[in-house]
Amino acid sequence: MTDIGSKAATPIRSEQFLELANVNVARGDQVVLHDVNLTIRAGEHVAILGPNGCGKSTLILAMTCQIYPIVKPGLRVCIFGRERWDLTQLRRHFGVVASGVMGSDMPGERTAVTTGLDAVIAGFFSASTLWPNLHVTDEMRERASESLVRIEAKHLAHQLVGEMSAGEKRRILIARALVHRPEQLLLDEPSNALDLAAQRGLRETLRRLAAAGTGLVLVTHHLGDILPEIERVILMRAGRIIADGPRCELLTAERLSELFSTTVRIGRDEEWLHSW
Repeated sequence: MTDIGSKAATPIRSEQFLELANVNVARGDQVVLHDVNLTIRAGEHVAILGPNGCGKSTLILAMTCQIYPIVKPGLRVCIFGRERWDLTQLRRHFGVVASGVMGSDMPGERTAVTTGLDAVIAGFFSASTLWPNLHVTDEMRERASESLVRIEAKHLAHQLVGEMSAGEKRRILIARALVHRPEQLLLDEPSNALDLAAQRGLRETLRRLAAAGTGLVLVTHHLGDILPEIERVILMRAGRIIADGPRCELLTAERLSELFSTTVRIGRDEEWLHSW
């Protein structure tokens, strides 16, 4: 049996990472995304900004085919130039870092007594830990170690996940997302539950990934999460995209006050923006 995790993803020759047209998504009986039309270039750095409950996380789930749109005329979902994918194959081409302290990718009581390296290797199988039935190759171990080095987290390889700080756990999640050497990385509220030092470390890590050519799609409601490398911003409210354009035009006090329905003031610290 061929080990699906042991091969690097075959490079995709597509100018577009994502094309969505007339996308509507329901969660239960409620439609939470309305008429979403969105194109993101492969390798592009994009921030999706909006208040809690505006549909940002649902949009990420739709992008990654974890939920499906309502079938309507004109609907189109195209990822890396293809409308149909084997999901096992698709997940090799982009990585997802979910929200929450550990995110949704590492459930299970065994996680706490799993080492950082084993948790990253388990990402090849979408598993919480290395269960006895999983066949781990030398190449998997090498690539997991490479992922930890890439985000400057080699020191976490032999540390137990249960003994890690929230920021260290977030680095493990990013390393898991990178083991397939994805063209695009999707991050949902990456700085949640992190203290100021951990936030800074995370943002420096993401800047290095962006500089190395990994495309970033960052979902957040924190202005400080938006890296200087991100030049395009998408604003969402009530399940709709209400603006899409250059950061210099959309990250203004006036636009953000309207978006969040409160007075927003913006400050600048060298290349970074912050709000209060």
